[in-house]
Amino acid sequence: MMFFRRKEEKFVSPMEGTLIRLEDVPDAVFSEKMMGDGFAVELTGGCITAPVSGVLESAFPTGHAFGIRTREGMEVLLHIGLDTVQLKGKGFEVQVRQGEKITQGALLAKVDLNYIKSAGKSVISPVIFTSGEQIEILKEGAVKNGDAEIVKIQNLEK
Repeated sequence: MMFFRRKEEKFVSPMEGTLIRLEDVPDAVFSEKMMGDGFAVELTGGCITAPVSGVLESAFPTGHAFGIRTREGMEVLLHIGLDTVQLKGKGFEVQVRQGEKITQGALLAKVDLNYIKSAGKSVISPVIFTSGEQIEILKEGAVKNGDAEIVKIQNLEK
């Protein structure tokens, strides 16, 4: 009998835009890493995709944030824009439901960037590793959905 090892999945960019350091995000909750380490993308594209496969642990009804837990236990929070919860779902078209199993690259939401900007909200979107990993940014500048090798993830012993 043959056993096949599951190929280890690499983390990919969930958004299109300009990758920026978390410390440069104009919101202290994120820039001071209160929720965990990560990075942010200043959006230029409106599709938000899954950076990893796993279970969608949280999908806010407003469409502004998603939490994914991988089979290995890594948890990733995607927060679309800053203070966008105040938009009460306007400008967001959610494509998934909480509790769903999702595969890497799956479309999570479509975002109307023009609406978000016209409402006076930032399109800087933090990606946070809430399960304690630390990251090193490997790529600067423009990223697209699905780009690999953008960050190196270091798992910490718990």
